[in-house]
Amino acid sequence: DTYDTIAWLLKNIPAHNGRVGQWGISYPGFYTAAGMINAHPALKAASPQAPVADWFATDDFHHNGALWLPHAFGFFDGFGWPRPAPTTQSNNPTFDYGTADGYAFYLAHTPLSRLNDRYFKGQVAFWTDLMQRDTKDAFWQSRNIRPHLKNIKPAVMTVGGWFDAENLFGALEVYKHVEASSPGAFNILVMGPWVHGGWARGDGDKLGDVRFDAKTAEFYREKIEFPYFSFYLKDKGAPDLPEAYVFETGTNQWRRMDSWPPRQAQPRALYFQTNGKLSFDPPKDSGVAAFDEYTSDPSKPVPFIPGIAFGMKQEYMVEDQRFAARRPDVLVYQTDPLDEDVTLAGPLTPSLWVSTTGTDSDFIVKLIDVYPDRFPDEKGANSPALGGYQQLVRGEIIRGKFRNSLEKPEAFTPGQPVKVEFAVSDVLHTFRRGHRIMVQVQSTWFPLADLNPGKFMKISEATPADFQKATQRIYRSTTMPSAVKVGLLPQEKPM
Repeated sequence: DTYDTIAWLLKNIPAHNGRVGQWGISYPGFYTAAGMINAHPALKAASPQAPVADWFATDDFHHNGALWLPHAFGFFDGFGWPRPAPTTQSNNPTFDYGTADGYAFYLAHTPLSRLNDRYFKGQVAFWTDLMQRDTKDAFWQSRNIRPHLKNIKPAVMTVGGWFDAENLFGALEVYKHVEASSPGAFNILVMGPWVHGGWARGDGDKLGDVRFDAKTAEFYREKIEFPYFSFYLKDKGAPDLPEAYVFETGTNQWRRMDSWPPRQAQPRALYFQTNGKLSFDPPKDSGVAAFDEYTSDPSKPVPFIPGIAFGMKQEYMVEDQRFAARRPDVLVYQTDPLDEDVTLAGPLTPSLWVSTTGTDSDFIVKLIDVYPDRFPDEKGANSPALGGYQQLVRGEIIRGKFRNSLEKPEAFTPGQPVKVEFAVSDVLHTFRRGHRIMVQVQSTWFPLADLNPGKFMKISEATPADFQKATQRIYRSTTMPSAVKVGLLPQEKPM
């Protein structure tokens, strides 16, 4: 379609110079990525922004096998309904939920069949696919654009947000696959401290309580996006753009890098220790007795935010996690206050040794920046809100039955320790001197992720009787070390 559209425009639009640019955000970002494959020769510059890349990985509605429940339900509230006849409505009327409390609403509509029976009634085809196709089968595999990103000819600038709750994964993956399969292409990455599409609107100077100390979205539009298209479409100026133009949160500064992830990032691991400690040193405890445990109860799941919201609140990506740290079904590991800045760059890989008394379980791992108890506000005075703040830097889930494959789920053997390792989208964050690095582990994150009954089964077919409490163990011994693998960026020495 893109090829034919460009051909039509070149033929029918007067006074052009023969060059075409394309950009889009979210699903239009996917259109842009698709449009630069076997592109029309006139397509000179493409910018996929927050593109959907893989529906069953960690884009949009699925995260490592778990369903992003309020995101999916809220989206198909208005999308995907059949329209057999012409209509004057631009969208369908939204449901009457009867409450603004998403936690209460979705808990009352667990299991998932209650949502379909009451609201969708089998009328929205994609929602039905979400319910019925609960592994990465041919349907989902065919919607993965990554294998097709080959021999790209136009210049490419992929854009994403570090706090994009929808398509952070897609932006990083599109850049990575073009880089690997099209070595001759002009292919760069831009990542800022933004929510979904936040670079195209607003100032980008803060998110929730977290400040970025600059109008980052305005900077992007004026200093990055405009020069990029001006050069490739009109030969105006020479854009001074590095391989990766990435915003470092924590220090709140733009970084120009010649590769992403940065080549100088050193592979390290943050290990879980006894008494809730976290360090770069491997654990010294030995034997199967070196573990921490908690009871996960699907009737009282851990909320994903401290307050009330119905949908997928974008600010959850930086939300204060103290509310979760105080729960008995959340494990907390943290370093001592840091003596110097610590910068993590690139992907995170939780590597856990776990056991469960059930036959399936979710594991959520959250990387958190713990602020000092006294923290200055914008005017330099002590901030009551930010003192001791536990800022979520990155969090992700794995539905345990998919620990070895998204295509072929496997049950847990109750009580038997196994290794669960999964990739989490990249970060570029500096934990400042005096801060702490924290990792939290839990098994529910509600209603952001749908509830796992704790049984190896098709969750959309679960009944209330299938949901059960489970005892989860996280091992931290010399033979079964649990950790989060990271890339550690050496600190630049002052001149």
